[in-house]
Amino acid sequence: MFVPVERSADKEKNYRLLLENLPHYIDRNVPWYATLANAASVIDYFLPDVNWVGFYIMEDDVLYLGPFQGLAGCMKILPGQGVCGTAAERKETVVVDDVHAFEGHITCDTQTESEIVVPLVKEERIVAVLDIDSPKKARFDETDRKWLRKVSALVVDNLR
Repeated sequence: MFVPVERSADKEKNYRLLLENLPHYIDRNVPWYATLANAASVIDYFLPDVNWVGFYIMEDDVLYLGPFQGLAGCMKILPGQGVCGTAAERKETVVVDDVHAFEGHITCDTQTESEIVVPLVKEERIVAVLDIDSPKKARFDETDRKWLRKVSALVVDNLR
């Protein structure tokens, strides 16, 4: 199933490669956790300068740690709490250039300097969020926001 693909130094090309390759690793016919585990791994592979890629799953209006790549994460996040809870509460992508300046940021990896969180919406409700951290300040920009929304849409379309 795996086709070796070299990452590019070009951000847009990496995202195109990510979107081309991700469908080979996710499948709506398997349990959600298998799809999210592979999605986290493939996203992590194609994004340089990140130290955490993972999903928090919405259950009973609380975000719970799901499949991820990186150091251990916070296991439970309430709406409005941290960057993930804020993105879920607002139902919009949140980009934080400097996590130390974000009031209420939840620190799991002390090396993290910036973060992007993209909600996964299915049938008009948040089912999860995609959380990506970087050890570089201002790592994420409008290009990341645009492409990660496409990635998240593909992932959520493959969740059963």
